[in-house]
Amino acid sequence: MTLIKKNVCCDSVYINAARIFQGIHNKKPKDRMPVRYGDDSVSPLLTLADEYSQRLSYELAFSALKYQDLLEEILLDSHVYPSHSIPDELTSLLLVMLYDLQDREFEVRAISDEEEPIAEVQQIEHFLYRFRIKLAAALARCRVKHDALSIEYFLPETIRKHEQRTSALPLCAWINTFKTSLQDVFRDLKSKGFTEVESVSDFKGYTYCLDQHCHNVLLFPSSLKDELLNLDLFADCKLLLQDKSRSLAVHSVQALLSTDDDVIVAHLGSHLTVAHMSALRNHSTSTVFVCGVKTSAKAAELTDLFDHMGCKNIQLLHEDFTEIEPEDPRLQNAKVILLIPQCSGLGFSNPIDFILTEHGDAGLLKDLYQGSVSTDKLCSLAERQLNELMHAMKFEVQSIVYCTSSVYPEENELVVKKALESGVKGKKLKPFRSIPPIFPECSNPESCTDPFFKIEPSEVSSGCFLAIIARETESSKSVSAKDILAHAAAKGPLPDSILGKPKEEKKQEKVTQHRSDTARAGLEPKTAEVSHPEAVSTRNAAVAVPKDVSKLKKKANQPTSPVQLKKPTIKPDKGPSKVLKHVSVSKVHGKQIQARKTHAERKKTVAVKIVEIVFPPVISPYVRPQGNQLRMPPHISLLQSRQGNRSLRDRVPPPSVSKVVKTTVLRNSRPRL
Repeated sequence: MTLIKKNVCCDSVYINAARIFQGIHNKKPKDRMPVRYGDDSVSPLLTLADEYSQRLSYELAFSALKYQDLLEEILLDSHVYPSHSIPDELTSLLLVMLYDLQDREFEVRAISDEEEPIAEVQQIEHFLYRFRIKLAAALARCRVKHDALSIEYFLPETIRKHEQRTSALPLCAWINTFKTSLQDVFRDLKSKGFTEVESVSDFKGYTYCLDQHCHNVLLFPSSLKDELLNLDLFADCKLLLQDKSRSLAVHSVQALLSTDDDVIVAHLGSHLTVAHMSALRNHSTSTVFVCGVKTSAKAAELTDLFDHMGCKNIQLLHEDFTEIEPEDPRLQNAKVILLIPQCSGLGFSNPIDFILTEHGDAGLLKDLYQGSVSTDKLCSLAERQLNELMHAMKFEVQSIVYCTSSVYPEENELVVKKALESGVKGKKLKPFRSIPPIFPECSNPESCTDPFFKIEPSEVSSGCFLAIIARETESSKSVSAKDILAHAAAKGPLPDSILGKPKEEKKQEKVTQHRSDTARAGLEPKTAEVSHPEAVSTRNAAVAVPKDVSKLKKKANQPTSPVQLKKPTIKPDKGPSKVLKHVSVSKVHGKQIQARKTHAERKKTVAVKIVEIVFPPVISPYVRPQGNQLRMPPHISLLQSRQGNRSLRDRVPPPSVSKVVKTTVLRNSRPRL
C-alpha cells in the first residue's frame, strides 16, 4: 500500500514494467503501425524483493498503456524513432522509460550505489537523455496541437472518470483484534488528532468513521494515506488497509458460523483476507483452512506474515480447491466455504491493488483501458467459476459465500443460478438455496432482503457482488403439494379432507375414529343417545350430552323439510362448548336418519349458525327417584318438550317409544329455533 515516489526507479523495475507493457499494449494494424514492438513473446517477470517495486512496475506499465498514443507521437514528431540503435525488442522499454522521463520533467534519474545496473536499461536511458530537448519540444507541440493543459487531457473520458473516482475513494482499514481492541484503536486515533464522524460525507481533515456494514472496519479520507502509513497502528499491523469488498465477504462468513465451526478459504487470494477471517475467529476454536499454497517457499512466506499479524488458527493446504475431495477428513468440521474466484475485476477501483493482492492477471489493465472484457475471456472465467462453485456444493458444509469484483452478470448472478439449477448437493445432503446476506451493522435492513448483495463502483466504494447459498431446512424447503402429502403419509394417517375421500365416507370414518379416540381418552360419548327403556342404567337416567353444541344447517327454499337429527362432529380447541341440559333424544335401533342433498343443493353454500338450546327442568309423574337423580321417561322427545305452556300432568300418556320416535321424526313439522 506504499505510494509511488519519483526518482527511485531501479533498473529491475524498468525491465519488469517493459515486460508487462509488452503483453498488454494496444496492437494496431500493420498498415497503421509506425512503432513496432517486436514479437508477441513475453519474457517472465523478474523477482522483485519488495511490494513497493512490484507496484511501481505495474504503475509504469499501466501509465505507458494509457499514454501509448501520445508517447508514440512524441517519438515520431521528434524524429528520435526509428533508430538503428534501438531494436524492436526494446521498444516497450523505450516507451516505459520515456513516460518516466517526462514524468520527472526530463531530469536525470537518481541511481543508488547499491543498485546493480542492467545493460539494456543503461542503453535506453543514455539514448533518451541525449535527445531529451527534442523530446520535450515534441511534447509541447502535442499539447498545443490538442489544446491540452496537461497530459491527463489525452486520456479517454472513461479512464479520466475512473481515476478521479479512485483518487477520491476512502481508505478502508480493518482492526486486527489479535494485536489490539477497538477501544484501544479509537483511543490511539484520538491521541493522534483524529476525530470520529458519522459518515464519509463528513470527512474534513483528520477524521474517520465506522463502516455501516462491518463493525471492525474504519474509513479514512484518501488524502491521509501518507500520514496513516506512518502511524504505529499500521506499522504494528493493528490496522491493515484493504478494500471493503473483502471485509464484506469475511463478515458474511462470520455471521454463518458457530463457536467451533471451521472455515475453508477456497483460494489464497490476498493474505489480508485470510488474516481478517482469522481475526474474526479469534475468540473461537475454529480453524481457517487455506487452499492452493503450492510451494514450501510460499508456505514459509505466508507463515511469517501470519505470525507477524498474530494469526494462530490458520492451516495451509498445498492442493488446489478443486483437487480436494469433499470427504477429506481434515475438513469434516468445516461449515462454511469462502469462494472468491479469479474474476475480470472491473469493479475493483484500484487495478494495481487487485493484481498484487488478489494475484490477478495483468490483462486487467488492458481491459480497464478498453472498458470491457473480451467475450472469450469472460466465458472462460465464468466456466471456471461455475465449476468451482459446483465443486464447493459437494462438500458437507452448511453454507457457501461467493464473492467477486466483477460487474458482469455472467460472473455473478448467472453463475449462482446455474449452480443451483445443476442440482449438485453432495451425497445424502439437502440441496442449496440462495439466501440474502445479513450484516448486523447495516443501518438499512431493507437493503439486505435481496437474494444478492451488490455495490456498484462509485466514489465511496469499489464494486462488489456477494451471494450466499445455504442448505435447505425443513422450514425453508419449497416442495410441491404432492411431495408434502407423500411425506406426511409416511409419518401417519392424513385427514380425510386432504386425501380426497367421499363426503359420506369421510363423516362415517371421522365419527368412528373420534369415538375410538374418545374411548381411549376415557371421555363421555359425543352423541346424545338413550337406550331402550329396559336397558336404561339405574345409576344415571340422564343422557350423555356433548361438550360442543351440534351445528344445525338450514336448507334454503325448503321450509317443509323434516328435521334431521345429525351426529355432531366435534373439533377440539374451537372455543367454549354450549351444553344442552335435560335433553332426551331417542335412538331407533342404533340407526340415524340423515338428509341427502341433491346435486344442485350441494353446489350451494349453506350458512351455518350455532344455536344454544336450553330447556327448563321437567318433573313428570312417571319419574321415580333413583338415588339423587331424577329419571325422565325416554318417550318425551326433543320436539315434544318445546310445545306450549301446557302442563305435562294434563297430557295423555303417549304410546310406545318406537311409535313416538316415528311420529316425531316423520310427521311433525320443522320447529322454529
